[in-house]
Amino acid sequence: MKNFLKKIVAEKRREIAAAKKRMPVEKLKKGIKKSRKSFRKALQKKNRVALIAEIKAASPSKGIIREKFNLKQIAGLYDKYADAISVLTDRKFFKGSLEALEVVSKITKKPVLRKDFIIDKYQIYEARVYGADAILLIANILTQKQINEFISIANSFGMDCLVEVDSFAGLKKVLATKTGILGINNRNLNTFAVDKNKVQKFAKKIPKSKLKKLIVVAESGYDSRAGVEKIKGIADAVLIGTSIMVSRNIESKLKELSGK
Repeated sequence: MKNFLKKIVAEKRREIAAAKKRMPVEKLKKGIKKSRKSFRKALQKKNRVALIAEIKAASPSKGIIREKFNLKQIAGLYDKYADAISVLTDRKFFKGSLEALEVVSKITKKPVLRKDFIIDKYQIYEARVYGADAILLIANILTQKQINEFISIANSFGMDCLVEVDSFAGLKKVLATKTGILGINNRNLNTFAVDKNKVQKFAKKIPKSKLKKLIVVAESGYDSRAGVEKIKGIADAVLIGTSIMVSRNIESKLKELSGK
């Protein structure tokens, strides 16, 4: 799994170049309407940790997670129990698609996050055209300037940005940007190793004045209500995908994780 990000970024460049040929950027932008669902507001719950439930069929570390699933049925369940929904749209490594994002966004009343490896503003336009209300930005693959630029573009379409860090260097970079929603990934994106205490360690490094203004999202390694309760008061929301997708009964897992 080493240098996973390098591999995926190279693949993204090829994908984006092909997409721009199929659908030129000016034509793509014509189909954009502003989002009316606030991802940020959905994560602001007073007495509990908000749940971002993720739809993903596969991952580079686990391979195929769920062989066959009814996307519409799962989106309906997520709509019932989650506060927001994340859809992995990377095709090659995660078996996702923009078409799945579009299906989910039409079913749910909850805000939908496009989770992918965004390195070009073209992908932001794509995200909105296919129904995303928010996008994921990964600090490891973007410069400070790009993070700010991408946040501005997304905001102009009514979308929020979840900016993800997995290292102290990434955290330092992101704290110097206009990020409003900070994702702390317990997983190291280069080695795929998970440190379940990373969220607590990173939160201590954020100045209190800055922390007050940030929505903090804990990512990776959460599979129980007890795990979610541990980060109460540290993180505002938790993003969970694998443990829901591998569950025999998705609805009961969502009930447990959401506390509903």
